[in-house]
Parts: sequence; structure tokens; C-alpha cells
Amino acid sequence: MSPYDLRLTPEDRPGAVSQHRPSTSRSAKPSRDGSRRTQQTRPRRKQRRSRGGRRRRSLLGRLVHGIFLLGLWGVIGAMGVVGYFALTLPPPEELAVPKRPANVMVVAADGTVLGNRGETRGEEVRLFELPPYLPQAVLAIEDRRFYSHFGIDPIGLARAAFVNLTAGGVVQGGSTLTQQLAKNLFLKPDRTLTRKVHEALLAVWLEHKFTKDEILEMYLNRAYLGSGATGVEAAARTYFGKSARDVTLAEAATIAGLLKAPSRFAPTANPQLAEERAQTVLSAMMEAGFITEEDAKLALISPATVRQRTPGESAGYVADWVYELVPSFIGEVRQDIVVDTTIDTLMQNAAEAALVRVIDAEGKEKGVSEGALVAMDTSGAVRALVGGRDYTRSQFNRAVKARRQPGSSFKTFVYLAAIEAGLTPDTIRNDAPISFGSWSPGNYTGKFKGPVTLTEGLKDSINTVAVRLTAEVGPERVIAAAHRMGITSPIGKNLSIALGTAEVTPLELVAAYVPFASGGYGVVPYVIRRIRTTDGQVLYERRGDGPGRVVSLETVGAMNYMLKQTVASGTGRRAGFEGWPAAGKTGTSQEYRNAWFIGYTAYLVAGVWLGNDDGTPTRKVTGGSLPATVWADFMAAAHDGLAMADLPGEYHPAPSGPMVADSQTLPWMQGQPAQAAARSADPSAPVPQRTGGGLFGRGGFFNRLFGGG
Repeated sequence: MSPYDLRLTPEDRPGAVSQHRPSTSRSAKPSRDGSRRTQQTRPRRKQRRSRGGRRRRSLLGRLVHGIFLLGLWGVIGAMGVVGYFALTLPPPEELAVPKRPANVMVVAADGTVLGNRGETRGEEVRLFELPPYLPQAVLAIEDRRFYSHFGIDPIGLARAAFVNLTAGGVVQGGSTLTQQLAKNLFLKPDRTLTRKVHEALLAVWLEHKFTKDEILEMYLNRAYLGSGATGVEAAARTYFGKSARDVTLAEAATIAGLLKAPSRFAPTANPQLAEERAQTVLSAMMEAGFITEEDAKLALISPATVRQRTPGESAGYVADWVYELVPSFIGEVRQDIVVDTTIDTLMQNAAEAALVRVIDAEGKEKGVSEGALVAMDTSGAVRALVGGRDYTRSQFNRAVKARRQPGSSFKTFVYLAAIEAGLTPDTIRNDAPISFGSWSPGNYTGKFKGPVTLTEGLKDSINTVAVRLTAEVGPERVIAAAHRMGITSPIGKNLSIALGTAEVTPLELVAAYVPFASGGYGVVPYVIRRIRTTDGQVLYERRGDGPGRVVSLETVGAMNYMLKQTVASGTGRRAGFEGWPAAGKTGTSQEYRNAWFIGYTAYLVAGVWLGNDDGTPTRKVTGGSLPATVWADFMAAAHDGLAMADLPGEYHPAPSGPMVADSQTLPWMQGQPAQAAARSADPSAPVPQRTGGGLFGRGGFFNRLFGGG
């Protein structure tokens, strides 16, 4: 065959199979220099070429190439998205972790925690202060790879995605503790792509800015754990009545279990679910190697027990009141503080128990739904304060904020003004009908006794005598005496104040009775002894006394003599307890809307109010009935173990003899023989009239007020 023959052989045809056995060598091809060279023959691979002459990739190659390009563009797109959302955040140098809201811990005189107030309801604790199994419980159930990831956990995200995909819904999250902290610190709880990207970016920033321990500490102090508790300290106080520093392993597991759903797993609301969730946490801790199987078994044997709450949780009223007072002493609260109070825990519990017991036993029958009790010592320190029947149902503090008509318990200041004006407990006044214009006050019994001493008038709470005395000394003197003693509410200048129509709070009324127990010294009631930071720096400490002497010792003796008769044989007989020298005054306002008893010993002054928030009348409850019973129950418990002491001041009553119609006249009546004679001859005679203006004149104040002729 000619070497230049160009006809196709069968081997040259597409898909043809060679008919010759290939040789082990190929004919040498001529080289450029004319020489021929040989080469080892190799099986020829079929090269598939496109029509353009380029090689065509296999299907696998094209798939790999496509995946690579898709991944590359995906990374570029993700970086663009991240960059876009990163631009919507503040610059890193401007980012700052917001300060944790300050907590106010309110503490009784013996160190018992009465309550925590503020947004968190618990102080901030350091990680090293906590038992190791508390943070371990949180890590075991929430983020086991916390100390190894960089703020985002790809393994956790992949696991969560797989679980959710197989479950057909979202049943597991992939957020790390750092991401959860970022959300709590900086973001709103809405579920959007923007929030998730911001959460991830901020988590990475937190990991760069803080150590792992610092992040874990912040998380433990800021996680919401149900029932108004933010942080593990608040949760431990709320559910177990102790500090997080002292929780057991079972209690730690219960707290960690709350993170998934605080309301659902709260041991106060669903104890069974809470216990089951705690068991799950213990199992996770054991799997993570934080505790041994023996530790888990011991915790299961002794599960967490929710603290037993008293029926009314009355300490809440004290904590709320103190929280409101704190800024007036130190300004805005910017850090965790501890407020040491004057509250005696035994007295506080006794006060709540006495009030609740009486209302529960007789309140429904007597039409009484609410009450309040205040007790303070002779320095003005509040030792017990109950603002209502049940704090969990109503947080309104009736002891401090409710203004009510005191009824006859205000008569004490009428008699005080009369004694200071020169009368004595033995002075005679006539219990007889009396009128001022169109107003004719009557007595509770509807009867009149005729001539009685001031002692009898006060102990039996005779209205006509109180009104006569107010008219004699003038309402201005009564108001001045009440304000000097401690009443701070405004009092109108009219004769009806003799019957307690001016509204007052239980706190101020009790404070106004303190000078009788202290020997004449007024007080400014207080409950805060000291305010300090958690590291011991004192921000405020009470110093100084009250207003000093506000009434003479002689007058105190006379008043105590009369008020002791009220408890011994008058309207307050039910207030007597265990033979203690005690004095006090009952009070019942119009239509039985308010019932009071305010009384005292040489150690303690206490006041009780019973009634209804809406002002509806009770079923004829008087101050000498249920309030006196509550007062006696409380005072008996409060004086347990104290040495018996008499009230200050002395008064020696005049020898008994024939009762004189008017044994003494007021100094301002002296020098007016005709008027004084008229009063002596007829004690029931109306107040002397003066012509012209003034208080009693024909054109005077009372004439205009009551429409007299």
C-alpha cells in the first residue's frame, strides 16, 4: 500500500474494533531531524471531544464542578448577607453590655430576707460563689460544648436541624448559651431572620470580648426563670427560700430545668412536671460526666421541696414600702443594695397570723374582707406591718396608703386638748342631747347618762362629751394637738372631727399614739435602719431622734389613766391580755364602715383596722369587737418573754364624793362669770354665743357651717 494512501481503515471508523492484535511496540515516527524513535505502546484511552474540539467532562465531573460553584456562590452570598446585617448593628467599639437592673434586698432586723425588689427580684452572684453543680446543670441541659465553641455551635445546629427535619417540626433549638445571652442583652424576642443573624453576630462578639466564665456568669444572672425571678439567685429565693449559694443538687437541677419553659416547669405551678424535668437534667449531668450515678440517685431520693408560703405573704407589703422609700434616701438605685429594716420577724409573723385568723374565722359572717396592722416601738421603729389579708391577691398596702375615718379613736386628741387646756380626768361634763344648728350628734347606744367624768366619757366613747369638749377648746386646739402628736393628714376645722370624720392612715394614727407610751416624746415613724451595698459600703444610716417632747409628762399620766380604763372596763375590754398594763381606744366610723383599735404598752404601740376596700358597711363590727381581738392576740405574742412594765406618768384621781355638775372650767372661760355660771348650772346648755364673727358668734364659723340662727 502506498504510504500516502488516505483511505479509512476499519479501525478508523467510529466505534470500530481493531482486527489486529496490537503489538507491544509502535512504528517509530519520524522526528524533526529525520531520525526515528520508538516508544512503549499503551492502551489508548478514548478521548471524547466536543464538536469544538474540547474534551467533554464526565457526569460526575460536571456534578462536582456544579456543587463547587454553588458552594462558592453560597459562601459569597452568605458573606454578603452577614455583611449587610453587620452594617445594621452599632460598630463594635460602641457596643456595650447593658447594666443589669439593680436589686434591692430588704432584710429584717435579724437578717431574714423579707423580699427582693427591682426588675430581677434577686441580687447578682459571682460564679465562684455558686456550688459547681449549679452551672454544670445549666451546661448539661443547655450547652455541653460551651467551653469549646466560638459562640456558635455548628455541631449543635446540625443536630437540631436533623432532629427537627425528622420530627416534621421545630422540637429542638441550636442556640448556644452565648447566643441566648446575646438575645437577652440586646435583642427583642421576635422570631425573624434578622434577629437570628444579629444573635449569631453578637454571640461571636461576646466571645471575643469576654471570657467563658464571664459569659456564663452573666447568663446565670440574667436568665428568666419564672414567677418574676430573673437569675439563679432570684429563682432560689422564690422557689426554695434560700440563696443560690446554698441550693442542693436536686434544687440546682430544678432551676436549670426552668430554662426550657419557665412557666410550664415552675415547681410552684406544676410540681410534677418540675420534678420530671429535674430528673432529665440529672440524667444529662451524668452523661456529661459532671456527676456520678451515685450523686444522681441521692438527688432523686431527696427531690427539691418548694418553700412553704404563709397564707398572706405579708412581708411583701414591707418590701414594697421599703422599695418605694429607698430613692428618697440615696437617690436612684444604680447597684445592688441591702436595706436593713426595723422589722421583727416574730412580730411580723404574729401580726399576720392574728389578722388572718380573725378575718378567716368571722370575716364572712361580719362582712369584713380586709384589714391592716401596724406596730412600732416607742422610738418610732416599725416592728410589724401587715397591709392586707393576702398579699398574693392584693398588693395594695392599707397600712400605709389607705385613708379611713378613724371614728372614736380620734377622740383621744380631743381629750388631750382638753387636758392641756386645764381640765382633768375628773372634770364633769354632761352627757345630754346637744345641738349646733341643724346638727345634733347622738351616742352609739342612743341613750344619755347625764353628768360623767372625762374618764367615763373617754372609756365609754360618749359622743356628746367629745363634741362638747371640742366646742369648748375649739377645733383649732384639737387639730394642733393631733398634728403635734403625729397626724399628718389634713383635718377640717369643724366640730365633727370630734367623732373622727377626718381620714387618716393606720401608720400615722399609730405614730400619734406613741407619745403616750414614750412619756411624751413624739416620733417620726421609720422602717429603714441602714442602706448598704452588697460589698458592705454604707450609703445611709439613720441617726438622730424625732421631734422631741410634744406633751408634758403630767398630761401623759392623765391620758394614760383614762385610756387604761378603756381597756380595763370600757369599750376596749376585749383588748386586755395576760394582765399587762395596757391602754387604748376603740374607733367605729359612720355606718360601721371602719372599725379600729389603737393601743399600747410601755414597749409597743399597735393599731388594727378592719373593713372593706370599697367602703361598704360591715355587719355592725365595732372597734371593741374584732379589731380588739386581733390586737390582743398580736400583743400577747409580741410581749412573750418581756418583763411587765407600767405605763409612764402618774395621775391620782380625786377622792370619790358627790358628783358636781361641772367640777372645773376652762381657763378661757374664767373671767366670764355669767357664762361660767350658766355652764355650771346647766352643763347641757349650748355653747355661749358671741355677737359678731369669731368661732361661735352669730356670724361665726360654726353658725355658718351648721346653719344656726
